[in-house]
Amino acid sequence: MAGPQLRTGAELHALVERLYPICRSITGDGVRQTLDIIGEHIPLDRHEVPTGTAVLDWTIPQEWNIRDAYVAAPSGERVIDFQELNLHVVGYSVPVRQRMPLSELREHLHTLPDQPSWVPYRTSYYAPAWGFCLAQEKLGALPDGDYDVVIDSTLADGSLTYAEHVVPGRVTDEVIVSCHVCHPSLANDNLAGIAVAVSLAQQLASAQPHYTYRFLFMPGTIGSITWLARNASRIDKVRHGLVLACAGDPGSLTYKKSRRDDAEIDRVMQHVLRSREHRVVDFSPYGYDERQFCSPGFNLGVGSLTRTPYAGYPEYHTSADNPGFVSPAAMEDTLGALLEAFAVLDRNRRYVNLSPYGEPQLGKRGLYDSLGGRSDAKQAQMAMLWVLNLSDGSHSLLDIAERAGLPFDIVDVAARALHDAGLVKE
Repeated sequence: MAGPQLRTGAELHALVERLYPICRSITGDGVRQTLDIIGEHIPLDRHEVPTGTAVLDWTIPQEWNIRDAYVAAPSGERVIDFQELNLHVVGYSVPVRQRMPLSELREHLHTLPDQPSWVPYRTSYYAPAWGFCLAQEKLGALPDGDYDVVIDSTLADGSLTYAEHVVPGRVTDEVIVSCHVCHPSLANDNLAGIAVAVSLAQQLASAQPHYTYRFLFMPGTIGSITWLARNASRIDKVRHGLVLACAGDPGSLTYKKSRRDDAEIDRVMQHVLRSREHRVVDFSPYGYDERQFCSPGFNLGVGSLTRTPYAGYPEYHTSADNPGFVSPAAMEDTLGALLEAFAVLDRNRRYVNLSPYGEPQLGKRGLYDSLGGRSDAKQAQMAMLWVLNLSDGSHSLLDIAERAGLPFDIVDVAARALHDAGLVKE
């Protein structure tokens, strides 16, 4: 059964606000709670992968959960409180219950001296450690004395949780859309991406797409590695893909190309983004999960779409990445670009001209008459001529649109008209 639809920027932003307070990590109940909320909007297939499971060169770690954490000053006042902001605790901190002087406590405190009012986000996933994060201005005001330090957490055998949502297409070839669900209270990185992905899945389902679209909601790095390990035997089904992150900040759209550099998704995204303020960057093996999908053994045609890329804005991985930092308009713009891109991807066919010797007479087939009154009649006529000339089975409609300098939609309409007139076939 379809859940509540997310179409407007305000609805996307409301989901970000609802998810924001949850303490997420690469494992644990915060991820499950997040997937519960996503599952109210789209049906999910959830997977639990036990601690100790080998996934490619990695191993599923112990599961981390946290109930409370604080630092109490000599007066008894909580000066750092997990209940106020979950970024205050270093992710995956081991349990602690100690009393110690400020001089010893300082070794476990993290701040941002250049942004003295912001709290940083820190983790220690694969090395036992503990710590707290706080604003530099608060650290400077702490009095000397003994402090009570409590982290009520557990590290125990459990599982890693991820989920999939599939939008069936007319063919079983797949497009994957991946977002990470491991960050705690960080609105742009990556709650905005999650909200956009949910809406995208809902709208693609209504469009009855050509490709099958598989949405992946997973913890970063270890999640995509786990998915690839568990799906290696069917990876040839994946034709295209996108990693979606940082989808709601005020910056312009940024597309990072796949390792292949000229995969079809790379060309489609560049074509679509020309009508928007944007930039395109080359692939590098650092960033989000595109680096796992594009590792040399898999080498999938998977790019990454963000607004401002990771670490490219001061608020990145800090308490300033809150719901006020992301805007409904920016999320709507990201969603619009994705819908347009996937519409191009879905319709990008190759045709063969069935009358390739000389130019066929279009007038006697009523094709010129069909253009009467169109404001873009000249473009539409040129599109027909270009489609006829380049429909040799090796040029796609996107190839034709790019070479002709015409909008993809006009070339697609021309190809359909020529197909209906019996002049080309797929």
